[in-house]
Amino acid sequence: MRRITRDELRDKLEGRHTLTLIEALPEVYWQKAHLPGALQMDYTEVGERAHTVVPDKDAHIVVYCASPECQNSSKAARTLDSLGYKNVYEYEEGKEHWIQAGLPIESEGG
Repeated sequence: MRRITRDELRDKLEGRHTLTLIEALPEVYWQKAHLPGALQMDYTEVGERAHTVVPDKDAHIVVYCASPECQNSSKAARTLDSLGYKNVYEYEEGKEHWIQAGLPIESEGG
């Protein structure tokens, strides 16, 4: 499985690279805080929702979850790979690592 570091991800987001960022946690956690522009798709929903959320199997996709201890992003990335997505990366350190670095987050509903 391909990995992406926090610095690489930050640079891609700041450089306006075209990528789809997916938080593989339940929606309640995504609503509280997520990386800028991230879509929410719990790892348990990837098999049924991926084709509508990311119809292009050549799209660059970065999946993350809460922390290295959380396995949701690994499970989601493996599912995407098995569905034929060709450019899937995991930001293994996750949202906690991003927030600890003081990088921007977004939230829904205040």
